[in-house]
Amino acid sequence: MKQDRVRRPTLDTVAQEVGVSRATVSNAYNRPDQLSAALRERIIVTANLLGYSGPDPVARSLATRRGGAVAVLLGGGLSAAFSDPALSIVLDSMASTLDSERSLLLMPGTGAGPTPDSVARAHADIAVAYSLPDDSPALAQVAARGLPLVVIDQPVVAGSARVDTADETGATLAARHVRALGHRRVAILSFALGPDGAQGPAAPERLRDARFRVTRDRVKGALIGLEETDVPIWEAPGCRRDHGREGALWLLGLDPRPTALLCLSDELALGAIRAAHDLGLRVPEDVSIVGFDDTPAAQWADPPLTTVRQDLGEKGRMAAELALSLLDGTRPGPPTTLPVTLVERASTAPM
Repeated sequence: MKQDRVRRPTLDTVAQEVGVSRATVSNAYNRPDQLSAALRERIIVTANLLGYSGPDPVARSLATRRGGAVAVLLGGGLSAAFSDPALSIVLDSMASTLDSERSLLLMPGTGAGPTPDSVARAHADIAVAYSLPDDSPALAQVAARGLPLVVIDQPVVAGSARVDTADETGATLAARHVRALGHRRVAILSFALGPDGAQGPAAPERLRDARFRVTRDRVKGALIGLEETDVPIWEAPGCRRDHGREGALWLLGLDPRPTALLCLSDELALGAIRAAHDLGLRVPEDVSIVGFDDTPAAQWADPPLTTVRQDLGEKGRMAAELALSLLDGTRPGPPTTLPVTLVERASTAPM
């Protein structure tokens, strides 16, 4: 004989038990500000006793035609979200700000961002582009779907909200710092100028046609601070420490050898410190090294790293706040540019 299946409690089950309407129970979960604290607590306690864990997110998504997620479009692979400290801090701050309001949907790419097809299938209500190249095809699909867009750093997209950093100013501060210390042979250790993964000495046309605004601005700022354009530049395919080590080995092998390295990220700078040690060079006695970001590892480096500080936590918080604001119907305002400061530590010294 077939036994009747035990029916799962529903919103209506809770409403009947408490003696309120179905909408009141729904408000207890979705709009708690509409109820008194006492009534909401009675509903939640009753629901727990009945074994009701809350509205089905799939059903709610179908009813509201909203996915409840914020799609974060990444330029590189998913490993970057865990290996790049700057990106990790931004994502953590975004997740903390969104909290129970929304979830993050990380969408990795292969240099130029996620594929348009993956963006078309994403169950998300808004997109956040994190450091994509100017011509990323993923952004065309975002526009085709009519999704609101928040941009972190780059690119500049009409109709989007954007939060970025004073990259050019920061690089200029770093360059002027080493110049003030008496360094005249200075080299630049850059991350990617384009999404093609190229690495090696950066040719002039690579700088001119760079497809990443952050890279362009930081290189430009460094050249402004150095007050010259004939500066050795190594383009790394990414910003990992091993990329920095490889580039620094090449730069420090030049004749005459640079006495200072301007690195466009802390991770590149930490790799450069390792390269200097490999070559038997002392930091900062033989070569001064400057980073950019001021991630937690910078102050624990050996020696502690002089770097340009940007507020990564604030960048993530503001991006999340902008996303929630756009979802509430607010129109995008002018871009917000976060300030930078130079943090002087022991990795730089006078000539």
